[in-house]
Amino acid sequence: MIVRIMGEGQVELADRHFAELNKLDDELLAEMESGDDAGFRRTLTALLNEVRELGEPLPDDSLEPSELILPAPDATLEEVREMLSEDGLIPG
Repeated sequence: MIVRIMGEGQVELADRHFAELNKLDDELLAEMESGDDAGFRRTLTALLNEVRELGEPLPDDSLEPSELILPAPDATLEEVREMLSEDGLIPG
């Protein structure tokens, strides 16, 4: 799956990693619902770091369609809230 991190670029991520990423996504959703800004920031950073670590970066000039778009590392709680589906950022 091709994943875009806004403001950074794209990575190709194997489907086998999504169960692991969904745990962080669930944590992020819970922190957003409770208004835990510090927890939100920590978990968003962890989620994006996992995607970077597990994914294979695509060249900057690659124009692959992104199947999943994740927020920029400095996105606010409100900006991320606008990006959410009922499953969170990462579809279950």
